Amino acid sequence: MMAAAKRPYCKPPPPPTTTTAITSSSGQNHKRLRPSLPAAAAMEEEAVAPPPPPTTTTTTTPQPLLPGLPDHLAQLCLSPLPPRLLHAVCRPWRRLMYTPSFPPFLSLYALLDDADADAGVSFAAYDPLAGRWDALPSPPMPSPPPMLWHPSFLARRLPLQSVAAAGRLVLVSGSTHSLHPALSRPLVFDPAAPTPRWQLGPRIPLSPRRWCAAGAARGRVFVAGGVGAGYDPAVARSGGTWDPAASPPPAAAWEPIPPLRDGRFSRDAAEAVCSGGKVCMVNLRSRGAKEGAVFDLRAGRWEDMPPGMLAGWKGPAAASPPDDGETIYVVDEERGALTAYDWAADRWRTVVESERLKGAAEMTVAGGKACVVAPGGGKVLIVDVTPPPPPPLKVSPAARRAPAPRMWEVAAPGGKRVVSLHVLPRMTRPE
Repeated sequence: MMAAAKRPYCKPPPPPTTTTAITSSSGQNHKRLRPSLPAAAAMEEEAVAPPPPPTTTTTTTPQPLLPGLPDHLAQLCLSPLPPRLLHAVCRPWRRLMYTPSFPPFLSLYALLDDADADAGVSFAAYDPLAGRWDALPSPPMPSPPPMLWHPSFLARRLPLQSVAAAGRLVLVSGSTHSLHPALSRPLVFDPAAPTPRWQLGPRIPLSPRRWCAAGAARGRVFVAGGVGAGYDPAVARSGGTWDPAASPPPAAAWEPIPPLRDGRFSRDAAEAVCSGGKVCMVNLRSRGAKEGAVFDLRAGRWEDMPPGMLAGWKGPAAASPPDDGETIYVVDEERGALTAYDWAADRWRTVVESERLKGAAEMTVAGGKACVVAPGGGKVLIVDVTPPPPPPLKVSPAARRAPAPRMWEVAAPGGKRVVSLHVLPRMTRPE
């Protein structure tokens, strides 16, 4: 029997390759090469292999403010908490703090001058929780715009007077390069609006003016005195009040007030500060001989300033808002002392005295803090004027002395100098 002939070994050819598209969950097609299978094997693999994942679009579910609660109820639970605590917990809570519907915290608003070049004025708000300055939109300045410097005033800045009233920042007067009034209508900025922006208010009564007395009186802008393109006794004695919270701003007109006795409030920019239902102001910011005036808002008449108040008015002045008692504060520029006025005793009480307060240029008070612009405008000094809690009765008389108020600094934005400042609610931010 003959042996069977050996069949030569032939290596089978490799199976042909096919291109298979793999669709990822992101919707992109990633191609890879894989060998094709015999039909039976392919059917077996298909029977045990899971089907390819469907093409899906990834969506992010917003994180709730408080698990298990709708956001509108969670907001009611979070609104009483201290702002600093909310800011430190999580990003959704921080975003909530800057929405128009959430109770705002206070921020510092500054009118800024460029420290290196003549770039005009700008505005910024300091967020005390984030520790940063945020630029405000540029206001629609008229042509010619107000100027801060003029060749005729080598050592003196021209005033661009601003007021914080009804939660708004209001520009009320300024001077052009030709020393004419720059603003015929006030410019109003509402930081709590859904989209913060500047708006025009109604025309200033009688005539545009500069170098006037300006301030806030019970939520209204207060203006008295001043000078127009030239000296006009009627303008120098006139004044009025206006509510910037009227919507829209031009809707409410200025309401005139009784005229001043003379035109003495037309030589300098003066702060008009409100305390106890009375608006108080002096006609000069320097330490020279000056005159004071008081306007009684309820009686609608002008009065003489108490002698003690006039004698101690030796620098920039500001009054705390009504919810803080409307106390008048003045910084003695030479002595470096922050003083508070006592209406009953007609005298000034020293709150704190410091070398850093000497030469103070501007001041504002709100939220238990006095904010003072240091000489040169490179920083703002913050003084805590909140009354300390009473000491325990068992401590010694020496230990009962009130501690010195806390004081700290906030640097101006880089390359800028602070010209004036106010305290207002924080700005809203887009989502």
